Amino acid sequence: MVNSEESGTQAGTHPAARIDTSVPHPARRYNYWLGGKDNFQADRESGDAIAAAFPTIRLAARENRNFLRRAVTYLTREAGIRQFLDIGTGIPTADNTHEVAQSIAPESRVVYVDNDPIVLAHARALLTSSPAGATAYIDADLRDVDTILGHPDLLRTIDLNQPVALMLVAILHFVHDRDDPYTIVNRLLDALPAGSYLVASHATDDYLPPHIAAAARESANAEGEHGVIILRSREEFAQFLDRPGLTMIEPGIASVAHWRAEHEPQPRPTAAEAGIHAAVARKH
Repeated sequence: MVNSEESGTQAGTHPAARIDTSVPHPARRYNYWLGGKDNFQADRESGDAIAAAFPTIRLAARENRNFLRRAVTYLTREAGIRQFLDIGTGIPTADNTHEVAQSIAPESRVVYVDNDPIVLAHARALLTSSPAGATAYIDADLRDVDTILGHPDLLRTIDLNQPVALMLVAILHFVHDRDDPYTIVNRLLDALPAGSYLVASHATDDYLPPHIAAAARESANAEGEHGVIILRSREEFAQFLDRPGLTMIEPGIASVAHWRAEHEPQPRPTAAEAGIHAAVARKH
């Protein structure tokens, strides 16, 4: 196992020293919606305020997590993928990527990337690899593509000459348009060989009443009290997958509640209740 407990930390800086409990953070708010305990009052207040406008947000968070589980299961069991680059990891919870992958193929290797110090503080839970596999944690932002791809822990853990599953699950909606998220995704995919996969999910305003959708977009552009949450349409989400040599896996773009969910408890939540688009695509 790659021991990356100290990966990406600033010299002499304990992760806890970087945690601002007065400002809500997406990873901690997500943890709150999932019923976790690694969150603070600001996160809970922000989570409740968002839930007031989108009452099924907790269901959406659970369905997004279930999509990750099903996608990793598909990639490991059916597509034969043994390497995963999971960016925007979040606070460790049940069915982390390496747990799902290594339960099927113990030799699977996973690199986690996140820039929240509270996630870094819990990174030990993400480094409990099976003896046959490996895990690593990198403290970096999705926008720091060069830092991620050139990080020694990544290069020690996964082989960029062999197929890799790039996991961008519920992270792209935190990247503002001005930071050009489409170029970020393309640069990451460019570094991966043929046979690699992109797994992505993204919050959408497709199902919101027009006045709420407009208010949400205005709030995001103003970077209001809940931070940046860029809701994108199905067409805008599809642009992340619209590049030469990338082919979507059936069923294509679908709700996180519906993507290969035939064996999940029925009836499934509606796409409007989940409010998150998802897709898996293969690079040729």
